Amino acid sequence: MTQKGDVIIGLEVHVQLNKLQSKLFCGCSTAYHNSPPNSHTCPVCLGLPGSLPVLNRKSVEYGLRVALALNCQVQQETYFYRKNYYYPDLPKGFQISQYDFPLAVGGSILIKGDDGERKIRITRVHMEEDPGRLVHAGTIDRAKYSMVDYNRCGMSLLEVVTEPDMRSPKEARAFLDKLRTILEYLDVFDGDLEGSMRVDSNISLAGGERAEVKNISSHKGVEKALSYEITRQRNMKRRGIRVIQETRHFDEARNITVSIRTKEEAHDYRYFPEPDLVPLRVADWVPEVAASLPELPDARRESFVSQYGMTDDHAKSLTSDIKVADFYEAVARESPPRLAAVWIADVLKGELNYRGLTIDRFSRQDMVTILEMLSSERIAEDGAVQVIRALLDQGGLPQDIVKARKLERAGDQAVMKAVQEAVAECSAALEDYRKGNERALNFIVGQVMKKTRGRASPTEAFRLVKEAVDRMDA
Repeated sequence: MTQKGDVIIGLEVHVQLNKLQSKLFCGCSTAYHNSPPNSHTCPVCLGLPGSLPVLNRKSVEYGLRVALALNCQVQQETYFYRKNYYYPDLPKGFQISQYDFPLAVGGSILIKGDDGERKIRITRVHMEEDPGRLVHAGTIDRAKYSMVDYNRCGMSLLEVVTEPDMRSPKEARAFLDKLRTILEYLDVFDGDLEGSMRVDSNISLAGGERAEVKNISSHKGVEKALSYEITRQRNMKRRGIRVIQETRHFDEARNITVSIRTKEEAHDYRYFPEPDLVPLRVADWVPEVAASLPELPDARRESFVSQYGMTDDHAKSLTSDIKVADFYEAVARESPPRLAAVWIADVLKGELNYRGLTIDRFSRQDMVTILEMLSSERIAEDGAVQVIRALLDQGGLPQDIVKARKLERAGDQAVMKAVQEAVAECSAALEDYRKGNERALNFIVGQVMKKTRGRASPTEAFRLVKEAVDRMDA
């Protein structure tokens, strides 16, 4: 268990701008996923002698979109540098990145923290090229050999570096969720692709040295890695062992971090300006890029509350995924907006999450049909839930499911018969009600719903039960 106040977390998030058609410094296609290893390469991304980088203008525009959305201050000029280190996934022996003059600085994101709203400050946003990918034959510390795939080499990366403002693994995950939502609204990356967002986390306990956990590939992995690292450092502190500054790797198979090397400092990389790329005066691009920004999640949430009259919680749930937000608005154009908000945010999203599915799996027209049947009282709420589950599990049409499962609401005569039987059978509940326990009637209503197989209106059933009992006592 973590103790409040002593955990300090900062993140370095590497965002792959995979919506681009070509890489950062060459014309190779970015659609390398599911391709054979080393099939999306050229002399530039392989670093062959004599090859020269040519900057992808669109990648800079994408970077500026992200920087402005994160409330950053775009620099007047930005420069590329060579970050020198030797590793098998880096064929040139250096990575083209940014150092003293990044794309943008400052900025912030508001998240829901452990103790209310928390402001996470952004230190900098800078561009760099992606290295290749190592495939280990086993875990990183026990592999007999490793293979390298250069397909990813040269992909456009945007690194978002935060201040150490997070105080728990839960807050770190909340930050990543919010950042991913913003990026998807900006349409600069597809978060479902492998390698689209990778995280280096810096973590320490108050007064102690920090450890950097590298290349965590999932939001859930970040939470697990940080939780393990907090426990490890706290156990060392309790035993009087000094925590050293080092770089560690998160082993997802074992849910542990392992030491891979001592922590590097900036001077270890021997940064110097990239001689083959000229400085960029990006400040001149800002007005045009700013004018192209879409409505972002926080603004859309406020719009949903004011325009559709829903609760703030429902608005947050619906706008946390741009696909869900678009789905909702399409349904709300043909259905009661508040009813649609409740059923999509509370029911449909829950059923999708339980099955590990996305909103693409459900038809907008099917949702409109279900809401229409609810509004006209053709089916009860329990019946609507059954229809949604059946559509997700086996497909079909809502009308056919209602007919096959006999989910249409019971008629007045059937409901009255069920009320009379339930009242006659629940003498103990009646006695409790007469003694002043108002909630005892809910038990009788439950029996009515059971007899009608959920096809009665709970509100109408309660009214009829109360009338029947009051008549008996008159």
